Parts: sequence; C-alpha cells; structure tokens
Amino acid sequence: MFRRSFWFTTGVAAGVWATTKVNRKLKQLTPEHLATQAANKALEAGNRLKDRAVGFALDVRDNMAQREAELEDALGIHADPELPAPRRHAAIENRTKPKTYVIDNTTYSYNRNEDH
Repeated sequence: MFRRSFWFTTGVAAGVWATTKVNRKLKQLTPEHLATQAANKALEAGNRLKDRAVGFALDVRDNMAQREAELEDALGIHADPELPAPRRHAAIENRTKPKTYVIDNTTYSYNRNEDH
C-alpha cells in the first residue's frame, strides 16, 4: 500500500512538472512572444552597434587631432589659441515671411508646414 501511494504521488508530481514545462515552452513559442524577443534582440544589437560606432568616432577624432599636431610641428605652423568665431550661414532666408506665388489672382504660400 505504501509502495503504491509513493509511486502514485511520484507520477502525479512528474505529470505536474511536465505539464508546467510544456505550457512554458508553448507560451514562449506564441507569435507575440517571438515578436517581443526579436524586437529586444534587435534593440540590443542596435545599442551594441551604436556603442562601437561612437567608440570608433572618438578614436578617429583623437587620431586626427594627434596627426594635425604632428603636421603642425613638421610644417612649423602653430595655431593661435584664440580662433575667430565660426561663420553662421542661414539655412533658410527670411524665415519670418514665407515666399508666395500668385495664380489667377490667388496668392499661395510655399510654407510646407501649412495644412493644405
């Protein structure tokens, strides 16, 4: 009697364990879960790539500054510590008043942000 109850309990426990495992695996294979996993992997890969690109850009900048210093020394050029202010170029001329055109005595504007 004791032996039968032991094996019955062991079988029930094994069944519960197997059912739980199968249900977890089935949940992981749903389309929503697979899409979430793919999106997370893509974000991680993008972040890794961005970090490497930033590191590469910093290395290039450091090496560029070092090479410029070497060339300045070789050519005997020493830059002034005070550089002139950078020039500003207007990207868009006269932003306050958009350009207009007239067709059949009707005035239209070139403002792309305007609802049409």
